[in-house]
Amino acid sequence: MERVEKTRRQILDTVCDIRLTHEQKVTNLERLSESLIEVIDLPPDYLVFKDAGVICDLNESNCPPRPRYIVPDYELLFQKGCEFLELPPPGDLDEALNVLSIFIRHVPSVTNFPVFIGFLDRLLDPFVKNTGRGGAKKKIGLFLRYVDRTITDSFCHADLGPAETEAGRIILECEKEEPRSVPNISLLYDADLTPEPFALLAAETALASAKPSFANHKMFVSELGPGYALASCYNGLLVGGGSFTLTRLRLGHLAAMASGLAEFWPLLEKAAAAMMACMDARISFMAGKSGFFTSNFLVKEGFIRKEKFTAMFGIVGLAECVNDLMKKEGKTGRFGQDPAMPSEADRLGIAVMEKIDALVKARHNPHCGATGGHFLLHGQVGIETDVGESPATRIPIGEEPEELSDHLTHCGLFHGYFPAGSGDVFTVETSARNNPAYLLDMVKGGFAKGGRYFSIYSGDSDVIRVTGYLVKRSQMDKLALGENVLHDTTALGLGSARNGRILERRRR
Repeated sequence: MERVEKTRRQILDTVCDIRLTHEQKVTNLERLSESLIEVIDLPPDYLVFKDAGVICDLNESNCPPRPRYIVPDYELLFQKGCEFLELPPPGDLDEALNVLSIFIRHVPSVTNFPVFIGFLDRLLDPFVKNTGRGGAKKKIGLFLRYVDRTITDSFCHADLGPAETEAGRIILECEKEEPRSVPNISLLYDADLTPEPFALLAAETALASAKPSFANHKMFVSELGPGYALASCYNGLLVGGGSFTLTRLRLGHLAAMASGLAEFWPLLEKAAAAMMACMDARISFMAGKSGFFTSNFLVKEGFIRKEKFTAMFGIVGLAECVNDLMKKEGKTGRFGQDPAMPSEADRLGIAVMEKIDALVKARHNPHCGATGGHFLLHGQVGIETDVGESPATRIPIGEEPEELSDHLTHCGLFHGYFPAGSGDVFTVETSARNNPAYLLDMVKGGFAKGGRYFSIYSGDSDVIRVTGYLVKRSQMDKLALGENVLHDTTALGLGSARNGRILERRRR
């Protein structure tokens, strides 16, 4: 009863909150209404670990009406159209952009906005070739502006590459000339497939608009096959599928429960088992009882298939976990601080990841057919309320190695554990605008060391990368003054600036 009364108060507070737009109020009210119903059985250990802050469900309810992340097959849309939305296959660029504009507004996710809007360069390039370049650029620029103004959530993602296309160059030029926080964009980069001039244009664009980020295409293909996409922040998922759920284990909080390593290892096993039991229950409801996979047009028309879905086991706070355990064991080393990597602290971090990797691979879920019946590890980017806990396996802000090469080497120690995505963010001095080749060399070097995903932005850019998504500084300033802002993720960025020190990253 106390929980119900608390939710009712939150509903009233949401309705009366003058800082929220109408659309933001509706989204928040839906989440609150879902939280009033519990239809899945939670193991007793789960509630213990959740109350201790160790397990975080990232605002997923216990009555989920749809999967958290959905990655439609947009190429199929362009081949056959969509019967439910009465859309024929597009015949020219105007029709292609119109079909996309309509379709993406009907792709759900945990935020009610699409987390993936396609490989835009591959989709649009055949139509660009039949349109004058100037006209094509204007049309695509207006489409990107439409996305930014109507998909008011920065977890919306588009992909480019690895090949160069005229449409890809136009998209990069449009983002460079009119920086915006939506959509997030990744360049699937492979030095053998991505021409140097195209990659350099991507680096120039990133300095102006904090996107695209660079994804290690060879690494993702080796793990997920060629039919993958990057969605939301940097989540590696299969096209035509997605992820049922993403729940995260807060390793810093888990270490705080233990007196030392001897207590930590069994706690880790119990917490991971409890979290995966909850994931199993949530998936079972979505796959069998929610009705989504029997009624939604995306399923009926083949744009997504249940057998191409997986689920994501997220972790945050490896750095704080290691540092706490090292201190409790009477040792002075700290995560990511020794250039002679891997240091003792880093080796402990690797041991923690090896244990988690083994636990996750040992678990079987019959609905995760896309990944052999197993969950995928995901380096979760953190949320706005996290205090003193770093995203994924990142080195805490303020403790980054002085040498960039050491930082990249450290990334390579851990990125390989996360087929469902992990990445690091680098802020560079404004002088880098004169030398985009420096950024590309940094990406190449980082990938050679085992890095998976790198995001780069200039220290004077209005659009900045928070953890895995983008916001505008100018919009955060408005929100801090109590004004309405268009994108709901601006509030997440402001919280991360205050609690996660994202504006204090070491400049390279």
